[in-house]
Amino acid sequence: MHSIASPLLWTTFLIICGALLILDLAVLNRGAKVISAKAALRNTLFFVSMGGLFAAFLAWRFGSAPALEFVTGYVIEYALSVDNLFVFLVVFTYFAVPAEHQHRVLFWGILGAVILRGVFIIAGAALLAKFAWMIFVFGAFLIYTGVKLLLAKEGSVDPARNPILLLCQRFLPVTSEYHGAHFFARVAGKLVVTPLFLVLVVVEFTDVIFAVDSIPAIFAVTRDPFLVFTSNVFAILGLRSLYFLLADLMGKFHYLKYGLGLVLAFVGLKMLLSDFWHMPITMSLGVILALLTGAVAASWLFPPKHPVSLPTGGSGGSAPEDDQQHDA
Repeated sequence: MHSIASPLLWTTFLIICGALLILDLAVLNRGAKVISAKAALRNTLFFVSMGGLFAAFLAWRFGSAPALEFVTGYVIEYALSVDNLFVFLVVFTYFAVPAEHQHRVLFWGILGAVILRGVFIIAGAALLAKFAWMIFVFGAFLIYTGVKLLLAKEGSVDPARNPILLLCQRFLPVTSEYHGAHFFARVAGKLVVTPLFLVLVVVEFTDVIFAVDSIPAIFAVTRDPFLVFTSNVFAILGLRSLYFLLADLMGKFHYLKYGLGLVLAFVGLKMLLSDFWHMPITMSLGVILALLTGAVAASWLFPPKHPVSLPTGGSGGSAPEDDQQHDA
């Protein structure tokens, strides 16, 4: 697997990534609190600027081509993440997750996402290195996913039918009450799983599903696992802040799914044509930005006639804690 990154650069990036996560949890969003729109905007701009600085470093150290590949992968991942955020909103509403604990779920969920995506990227890069024809499989899959997204009928996401959630509820001792920000609690001397842990599991499972689309899409832009991984990480590091910034607006982006469907179909076609024509990275980035900008503009110009409705209750609704129960 050819990569511009040395072991030292990989190590340095992982250290910086860990430092940013610690900064987010211990400094920017310390303690259980509701994230305000102002704080969410500040944090979003901070993480976007970190991605911009990294792109500038790549341009300085390795030239414009790797930097543009990183930016294109970053834009693809960020755009697909907006669709992911809508699912998070549905899950949080269904489980009636207290607003002050939502950031904790997103933090640990996205930390797990970084690890899982690292595994997926290594596996994807190994497949492409060993079986060159896998690029056509990835391309066909992305076109299929894009067309499926374009033709999908409007419908609500039902967390109650999530297979991972059903397995947890069947095989784990689950309490129906929230216990502050704890994922586990002791009830009558027995260790049980709280609804907050179930939400975390659903968030992780949802991210895995979305990664199946987004990671092959970035491999259409670059085969370098370092650029694929870093563009993924910088995009999802800002995902928590973006959620709190856009939570009230997500239902208005009703045309975004069409833009995302076209983006997936476009990068899939780019993969299928890779042996016959190499599209300049600037053209790829321009097409992707045009599709996404057009979808957002159409959403604002033509608002939905029937606003998206979210579920208002769920099996894991919050309840006051029992003083005789102890959190683990």
